[in-house]
Amino acid sequence: MRRAERWSRSEGSWSTSSLGTTGRAASAALVSPELASVLATIIKRLREANGGKVPLISRYDSHERVTGPQLPHLFQRRPSWQPQVMSEAGVKRALDRTLEATGLRDHAGEPLRYTPHDFRRMFATEAVTGGLPVHIAARILGHKTLTTTQAYLAVFQDDLVRTYRGFLDRRRAERPQEEYREPTPAEWHDFQQHFELRKVSLGTCGRPYGTPCKHEHACIRCPVLQMDPRQRPRLLEIIQNLRERIREARAHGWLGEVEGLQVSFDAAMAKLNSLKRAPADGRAHLVDLGMPVFTDHAPQLQPGSGEPGFRP
Repeated sequence: MRRAERWSRSEGSWSTSSLGTTGRAASAALVSPELASVLATIIKRLREANGGKVPLISRYDSHERVTGPQLPHLFQRRPSWQPQVMSEAGVKRALDRTLEATGLRDHAGEPLRYTPHDFRRMFATEAVTGGLPVHIAARILGHKTLTTTQAYLAVFQDDLVRTYRGFLDRRRAERPQEEYREPTPAEWHDFQQHFELRKVSLGTCGRPYGTPCKHEHACIRCPVLQMDPRQRPRLLEIIQNLRERIREARAHGWLGEVEGLQVSFDAAMAKLNSLKRAPADGRAHLVDLGMPVFTDHAPQLQPGSGEPGFRP
């Protein structure tokens, strides 16, 4: 429950299974049996102290700066002759006094300090850490998106390591055992061929391993082409050739050809500009590590053994 909803809670706005919210959009939040018991006790005390009914009082909203109508607010007190709704500052002072009485200290030796909203975050963190799915926690907290709920969760280093190790163990258990084997010579050859085929005239193709070219080898237009600065003269020749072909196509009225050539020309100019910007930014030039060198220590397994394909 948000703090603004908490202070404005009134009798009749809740049931044993759900609790209406007063946010921007009306909704219902789940109420546990323990919380329902606490609310029932509060109502009982207010009725016993006020002749069998909960007093009707107005509440001032410090955020909206408006005074609401008279309602049977549950979180009210009587500091003098007239009852008042408990303010946020008053609740914070009560929390500070309670924490100081417990003797709990932080690392600096100072008494712990909590705001009412901190308990909402504690609940979310403890619930999700204890195994509650995050989308269920979002519904309980009244959040419309998981992004809001994730901001409430505190992730600790040990939880991060434990969760990641558990994820790896589950992945390894689900992976077929036959994949944990040495690759065959044919598979090593395919792996080498992939890197050899990535070398093109203007640089290196950055497509992932084992994937075909999706751009029909139109490298000059391809966004995954990694330009080699040493191939700048070749790129200038391509640009000049595209200019001449565009002029020729326009002279013959080949408008469809002009459109296709213009796309290639714009992509080539973009790559040329990227080469021009690199030294001007003061960044170090890219170091060409060359093609990977494969030694002759590949496992000597008999080809045609019928083993499944190897995935590096």
